[in-house]
Amino acid sequence: MRVILRTLWLQLNIGVATALLGGLVILASLIGIKGNLYWWAARTWSRWLLWTSGCTVTVEGLDNIAQDRPQIFVSNHVSHIDVIALAANIPKRFRFVAKKELGRIPFFGSAWKAAGHISVDRSDRASAVASLDAAGRVIRRDKSSVVIFPEGTRSTTPEMLPFKKGAFMLALHTGIDIVPAAVLGTRSILPKGAWRLRSGPVIVRFGAPIDTTHYDEGTRDELIEVVRARIERLRDAPPAAPTP
Repeated sequence: MRVILRTLWLQLNIGVATALLGGLVILASLIGIKGNLYWWAARTWSRWLLWTSGCTVTVEGLDNIAQDRPQIFVSNHVSHIDVIALAANIPKRFRFVAKKELGRIPFFGSAWKAAGHISVDRSDRASAVASLDAAGRVIRRDKSSVVIFPEGTRSTTPEMLPFKKGAFMLALHTGIDIVPAAVLGTRSILPKGAWRLRSGPVIVRFGAPIDTTHYDEGTRDELIEVVRARIERLRDAPPAAPTP
């Protein structure tokens, strides 16, 4: 019963938070407001939902995030909770890259687009490449970041799915560093296909940035393997010792 009540409470708050903050974002975009409002709204929305869910989040590796240059965050993906855990804890402006279907969700999709997040049509390679190239220009201009889940969907097993190439082509075309990231603990909270929410601890880890200027399209697969190995290492490492 407690799990069901928590789930219903979260769903109620998703509706309220999306209506309030999404409405603010849409209004701001219509009257031409620019700047960090959109990042603040996404971060506030995510923190609101984490609080509602009862999840506690520990963040490691924040010193690997640079405020003075663009970065591409590449993370594992096993749960919808991954998205809000990252959004709540990346301390710089970010944009998510996700499948175009998200943009079709009533109201949420409008707010998503207004906030500058990037929708990619995976069935149209030319369109997907153009979307990522546009994202690269934007984050280079404002020194922000993009967040990409290279598996493309949530994994249902402990093993990561094969990585799609978009994040790595973006890095190669722009020379922007990749920051490997791992989110732990979310599978037991809300696994793929589940609707009932359980609370629990979540760990978000950011690894050392990977300089992509040493790679090119001929060594793209090598870059993919390096990033994959870094994420696996972050995912499988024991919890950090508490600070005395």
